[in-house]
Parts: sequence; structure tokens; C-alpha cells
Amino acid sequence: MKPSRIVPIVHRLEAMMEDKTDNLQVRRFEVDGVERVQVTYDHDRKVFILNDLTIEIDEQEFDNIDFIAMEVLELTQPVLPEQD
Repeated sequence: MKPSRIVPIVHRLEAMMEDKTDNLQVRRFEVDGVERVQVTYDHDRKVFILNDLTIEIDEQEFDNIDFIAMEVLELTQPVLPEQD
């Protein structure tokens, strides 16, 4: 069985919530060395702000760690080669 890919994401998000050095905590998530997602945690508002760097959309806000973890997991799936 392969190890969970969501557990490390949840741990990084939890670390953002625990780190009080700055009001805004930022983490970047990559696939094959290419940055795909940027997540900011706003301590004052207690929300995660997700930026999908692969498309141009407005920021998405999440107040639930499970929902943002699932979104990050989905956006950081390895890119599979196209099948003919």
C-alpha cells in the first residue's frame, strides 16, 4: 500500500495554524518542481486562502482544514502523460 498523500498536507496546514511568527502564513505546494498551489493562513480571520496557480481564478477561502486539504490534494496530483 502506498503512503497517504493527504496526511503530509494536513500536517503542513496544521503547522501554518500553529506558527504565530506572522499573521499571514504562506506555504507553496509543488508537483514535479512546479509550483501549483499557494495557501495562506490568516490568523486574524482564521481562514485558509487558496490560489490555484495553474489557472487564473479568484482566491478561494476555506474555514475547514479538511476541505482545503482535499482541494490541495486534488490540485497536486501528478500530471499523467496523455494516452493515445
